[in-house]
Amino acid sequence: MNKAETKERLLEATLGLISEKGYLGATTREIAREAGVTELTLFRHFGSKERLFEEVLNRYTFLPRLKELLPELETVPYDEALNTVGMKFLRTLKERKSLVRIMLSEITVYPEKVRKVYNRFITDLRQTLAGYFVSLQNRGVLRDVSPEMAARVFLGMIFSYFQAEEIFRGRNIARREMERVVEEVVEIFVRGTGGLKRSKAINSTNREQQI
Repeated sequence: MNKAETKERLLEATLGLISEKGYLGATTREIAREAGVTELTLFRHFGSKERLFEEVLNRYTFLPRLKELLPELETVPYDEALNTVGMKFLRTLKERKSLVRIMLSEITVYPEKVRKVYNRFITDLRQTLAGYFVSLQNRGVLRDVSPEMAARVFLGMIFSYFQAEEIFRGRNIARREMERVVEEVVEIFVRGTGGLKRSKAINSTNREQQI
């Protein structure tokens, strides 16, 4: 088994055990045994359990998919691009449901080093999407809003829906529902929610003026 294969097996073993037992429950000895290597080999490749965890987040979560996806969306209409991002984000959350659930349950008791790794991952995810929003602003597609806040809001709406339905309520969201929800989230995000109210107010004012 060469170096690349060893690293891959260690990462897959880490993903499986952390998804099952959590970061705190999965030991480096178990990870090494699951990968078919010694614990010494694990530390020789990654140096620490925290580094393993960081590499799992960078390899198996939405972040690498988003980085690969965004260049392909540069010429795609804004709402269509967000639909694509939203669907892939939601599908990734479903694929990693066990990992998401156990991380949510133990995040408050993570050691400081691990919390820093997790927070850095979240920041990288937001900044990656924020970079896309900056490119849209430079092309005059997106108005002058905080790209970081826009990324936070968009990802947050989808994650909150997933968390409420799949984690808290224990539902298995069907693809058709996922598509509908993402479309509605994109509609709210792109168009806003004030148009109908403003339109009614204008119509009401016009009627009063006619009277």
